[in-house]
Amino acid sequence: MRKPFALAALATLLLAGIALAEPNFNRIATFQVPLNLPADRDAKKKTVAEIITANEAGTLLAYTDAEQKAIGLIDISTANAPKPAGFIPVGGEPTSVVILGERAFAVVVSSGDNFKEPAGHLATIDLKTKQVTATCELGGQPDSITLTKDKGKLAIVIENERDEKLNKGDLPQLPAGNLTLIGIKGGEADCASKQIVDLTGIAAVEPTDPEPEFVDVNQDGLAVVTLQENNHLAVVDTRTGKLVAHFPAGTADLKNIDKTRDGQIKPTEELKSVPREPDAVRWLDNDRFVTANEGDWKGGSRGFTIFRKDGTVEFDSGNMVDHVAIRLGHYPERRSAAKGSEPEGIEVGTYGGDRLIFVGLERASLVLVFKDEGAGRAPRFLQALPGGIAPEGLLAIPQRNLFVSASEADLGEKGGARSAVTIYERSEAPAAYPTIVSADVDGAPLGWGALSGLAAHPELPGRLFSVTDSAYTPSRIIEIDATKKPATITGALTVTKDGKPASYDLEAIATRPGGGFWLASEGAPERKEKPTQNLLLRVSAKGEVEDEIALPEDFAAKAINQGYEGVAVTGTGQDETVWIAVQREWKDDPKGKVKLLTYKPSTKSWGILYYPLTAPAAGAWMGLSELAYLGDETFAVIERDNQFGAKAVKTLAIFSVKGLKPAPFGSSEIPTVEKKLLRDLTPDLMKLGGYGLDKVEGMAVDKAGDLFVVTDNDGVDDSSGETQFFAFGTLAK
Repeated sequence: MRKPFALAALATLLLAGIALAEPNFNRIATFQVPLNLPADRDAKKKTVAEIITANEAGTLLAYTDAEQKAIGLIDISTANAPKPAGFIPVGGEPTSVVILGERAFAVVVSSGDNFKEPAGHLATIDLKTKQVTATCELGGQPDSITLTKDKGKLAIVIENERDEKLNKGDLPQLPAGNLTLIGIKGGEADCASKQIVDLTGIAAVEPTDPEPEFVDVNQDGLAVVTLQENNHLAVVDTRTGKLVAHFPAGTADLKNIDKTRDGQIKPTEELKSVPREPDAVRWLDNDRFVTANEGDWKGGSRGFTIFRKDGTVEFDSGNMVDHVAIRLGHYPERRSAAKGSEPEGIEVGTYGGDRLIFVGLERASLVLVFKDEGAGRAPRFLQALPGGIAPEGLLAIPQRNLFVSASEADLGEKGGARSAVTIYERSEAPAAYPTIVSADVDGAPLGWGALSGLAAHPELPGRLFSVTDSAYTPSRIIEIDATKKPATITGALTVTKDGKPASYDLEAIATRPGGGFWLASEGAPERKEKPTQNLLLRVSAKGEVEDEIALPEDFAAKAINQGYEGVAVTGTGQDETVWIAVQREWKDDPKGKVKLLTYKPSTKSWGILYYPLTAPAAGAWMGLSELAYLGDETFAVIERDNQFGAKAVKTLAIFSVKGLKPAPFGSSEIPTVEKKLLRDLTPDLMKLGGYGLDKVEGMAVDKAGDLFVVTDNDGVDDSSGETQFFAFGTLAK
């Protein structure tokens, strides 16, 4: 009896003109790829997840791990609790994989870096026994594999990739690649049926060396193949092995982009006639397909394109992809002179009545979701999904309302995040990401990233200031409207010195009682080239540096590279005191205690208190990342380690300085504050379904007593680019 009532209620809403919210994807789990390694392999060694596929039920994932020369399996029967399900060595570097029934078919490069004599094979894997049961030599280096929709054939791209170090990567570099078709008989690969489709002689760039990259097959049995470096596309009838069409991928004109690597995100430039050089490709229907225009040799148009199968361009995204990345703080500025956000992956899936396009941005570490509105109409942007670093494999699992991305970057050797597989679920819940975005200025999004500190506006609740660290230059003070959801960056103020833009490693900001700001710049005194010192900056409301205050020389000599991280202000006039939190123990500090410095502008005098750090886990370090004054001689700090995940330490603590007098420099007796836990931030981070961000660096309490916290995304360099902005509400007194 309840179902008719629900339908009636829905009809009432529709008749009343009330719009129903569109479904959204939200991240529900992140699987750390090293968890799949067997006990006899070193989990610290590099391991990756590149191309990913699933069984028909969508309960088992298989991914390629070229670093470990194996196929990894993940059990996602319970989607929000993925489990290791197997690790199968395949005798070389797997580049792609598909599943048919109880078999997985992986294409494997066995020649390593031998570009002149490339070799590879097709490995058949029994998913029950987790063993390779058969191999088929392919006669070249494979890069992509897919099944025809009738499950009758495997279509395999033999790329025979070029050596980018040989003649500066110029083509041709033979032997030429091809499209190889292998029949399936009784659920097994029929190697004797192998058919080679010649793709030479069709591309204008270098006809002798096609360099095929990716393949997909539609319901009619037509395979579309990207010839990436040749900026060309080929359509092959897999039933006959005949080439039925081919055409250039063409070029794109890009306006309002950032094409200069200079530390600034300024989408004010343009590029003309950029070869698209598509990588991944997927059919939208039997007449249209969509490409991810990553670029490789001379091109890369920073977007995606919808083609008709006769070569007609139906839609090109232009600057849209880079603009979304900029707006969300994911734009990789250091790639501006190359290919920007670098769309590499494409996936298409139909969820209910919605055909969706997923675009993976390798350098921005985002997956963009668009709705295909049908032939002749532009797709509509729906949302952006955060995940691991450098998403490569994208997989739609519409039968379970799931989507999966596989990230190939593993930064474990640098102390960064490991390679991961991220799982998202589509539901009626609102999109949880992004939590902070930038507004458009003069028709283009305001560039931002690496938010390393927070301060509250002295009068306006929900209005905040932040700073960007050395990931960008010149330094800027960011204005945030936290009354909006997501929080919105509304403006940016360039820091200047002597009338010129200035660059510092800003890690903290506080508002001055009479207007303007105190900024803290972290030094790197131990750096061999261009060492810098910790600086306290008095800055006007216009961003002008009025004074640079350095530590006394003998005291500054005790500093290490982890220096100023937080700044706060108490008092006014002659009683004004600036408080500075130092991140880690310096050379003269006892283990487990870090400095809280005080500076009185009226007397130019310094003082010290100690803050007791929580003991870090083995191999980790602990430090302070932020400082805020709460009133009544009480402060809040962010204390964190440098680890990721559920076992990491990310906390808010408070301490009082009542009755404590900062010791003068050189004193042997330095008082230590007593801290009290205010909030454990690790559960807040883990609720987001990601790998547990490490750099919680900004915190402020506004005029209304509301608490805000933000993470630092390192300027998208060796990071996923993800920024999380938390509005925790009223701070308990």
